[in-house]
Amino acid sequence: MNDRAEKFWVVVASKDHVEHAMAEGIAQANHGKEAPLKRMKPNDYVLFYSGKQTLGKPEKCQKFTAIGQVKEGEIYQVQISAGFAPFRRNMLFFENKDISVLPLIDSLQFIKNKESWGYAFRYGFFEINQHDFDVISSQMLLKKDD
Repeated sequence: MNDRAEKFWVVVASKDHVEHAMAEGIAQANHGKEAPLKRMKPNDYVLFYSGKQTLGKPEKCQKFTAIGQVKEGEIYQVQISAGFAPFRRNMLFFENKDISVLPLIDSLQFIKNKESWGYAFRYGFFEINQHDFDVISSQMLLKKDD
């Protein structure tokens, strides 16, 4: 991977939505809002965190479920239904395994309050530093023997 990425981001989405995004090769954030995607630039890295398995259902996931890099190209909008036209960016996803956030909490700098760690994910999209990206990605990315 290229070490010169300008920024590192976390997108919060249920695991079922992350799986759909990976299959489509896209990133969508905060229920399809444009503003978060405008902050991403080509070659930035994105981690996807899933607090839940399925949107609207109680089953917890609490794992980082995907890792990718923003591709060249513009943000675009797609019409899904009469009332829903989300904005998207194209992504290159890397082969990865899901990893639990729980054993990482103490070493992640973006989690300020280690007792109420879930609070860090409340906005659904945020920037992290390279240290935190490296801590997470080093455990997610599959090596040839995985």
